[in-house]
Amino acid sequence: VLSFIIFICYIASLAASFMMAPLLEFLLALFLFFAYASKLNEKFKGVHWPLADFLRCVTAAIIYFAISIAAVSKYSDGASKAAGVFGFVATIVFAIDFYITFNDLVTFLKQGSSGSPEGHRTGDEDSNSDSD
Repeated sequence: VLSFIIFICYIASLAASFMMAPLLEFLLALFLFFAYASKLNEKFKGVHWPLADFLRCVTAAIIYFAISIAAVSKYSDGASKAAGVFGFVATIVFAIDFYITFNDLVTFLKQGSSGSPEGHRTGDEDSNSDSD
């Protein structure tokens, strides 16, 4: 929702060249929301869904921070300032989501590595002694 609000603010402002970043972020977030809602993450196990969400959060936070600084510093109209302020709020929201998603990603990767055959070694395989 915040990405859509920022998109609308950029359309109404002099900084309309920045409108593509919030639009793409809104569409990507919408896709991931519907993917989770329709249980696509359970159907397509080959896709690392937590990693996709993690990368979305990181790139969104960086991009929103950069375009918010540019919108607030370069343009003087109210819509650009509002889009910049909403962009800073979105940066904070995505940074919090980044932290939460990072913890989920670590848990996901730990579950994936515990199922590997290298994780189930016996004590005899680990020893280096030559007791022949």
